[in-house]
Amino acid sequence: MESTDLTHYKALVAKLPQLRKEIGKVIVGQQEAINEVLISLLAGGHCLLEGVPGLAKTLMVKTMSDALAMRFKRIQFTPDLMPGDIVGTEILEDDHETGRKVFVFNQGPIFANVVLADEINRTPPKTQAAMLEAMQEYKVTYGGNDYALPKPFLIIATQNPIEQAGTYPLPEAQLDRFLLYIKLSYPSQEEELNVLKSTTGTSRPVLETILSDKDIIELQSLTRQVHISEELIDYINRLVRASRPDGSPSAFVKQWGEWGAGPRAGQALVLCAKARAVLSERFSVIPEDIQTLAYPILRHRIALNFRAEAEGITTDRVIQELLNTVK
Repeated sequence: MESTDLTHYKALVAKLPQLRKEIGKVIVGQQEAINEVLISLLAGGHCLLEGVPGLAKTLMVKTMSDALAMRFKRIQFTPDLMPGDIVGTEILEDDHETGRKVFVFNQGPIFANVVLADEINRTPPKTQAAMLEAMQEYKVTYGGNDYALPKPFLIIATQNPIEQAGTYPLPEAQLDRFLLYIKLSYPSQEEELNVLKSTTGTSRPVLETILSDKDIIELQSLTRQVHISEELIDYINRLVRASRPDGSPSAFVKQWGEWGAGPRAGQALVLCAKARAVLSERFSVIPEDIQTLAYPILRHRIALNFRAEAEGITTDRVIQELLNTVK
């Protein structure tokens, strides 16, 4: 990397703490979740947010979009939502030059930089699957034609952990497409007190635009250039392989695991560790990056057996045992 490029990148990276500060004007607390969403953006992946109602999931995503000057769209998933409501559909229009009727593709809400798929588990699998190509290929195919999605492109899906009656749990193949599975917890007493004070008056914070879409694309390029040692790549490889019950060095995994994470989990750990380094204004990955991100990266890529579910064993507990076993 040339010195001029390094100076430019350092100036961009220096804006990331300011970005978090701007988001903090609206969102009180939830710093870990905010960091993980930003990591997903820098790594060029998508994330799944899970939390009970009222934890400001939608507001968090909207606020981040405003501070990044990126086009934001929200899709409310319902049982009667159709694939065309997401990707778009063809409409019949008059061609003013020829006077003939022609079909024109009308882009759906998926054509935005940040797409909030609200309560994604409330729509049938056919509609959920409409997002698969967009998430993986960054394009939409309709009527035999390909339509490129804007860059940067980030899907943030939310789901409610309660009221599971009438929902459609995401299949494992689609869950694996999400780079991170982020769980939101209740705020602390002090944070909740600040929420009550700051959101029930007349004042509304004014957000500044910190980074443009072009800046994000450059930061995504920088993320892939961050240094990671061969020893840490080997550590990630051993960690992912240890999550598989067959041949795992962890007796805990062998006892409670049904199946473990695939190679995509290792790729996600490398990329997200690099993104966390950039977010921390570093240009090299450290073990803490990997150990912190193991939870949101692996928790939806590990399946537990029926006995584990009956005993109340969670995937986070399995990941903790993995981190204790694999050195």
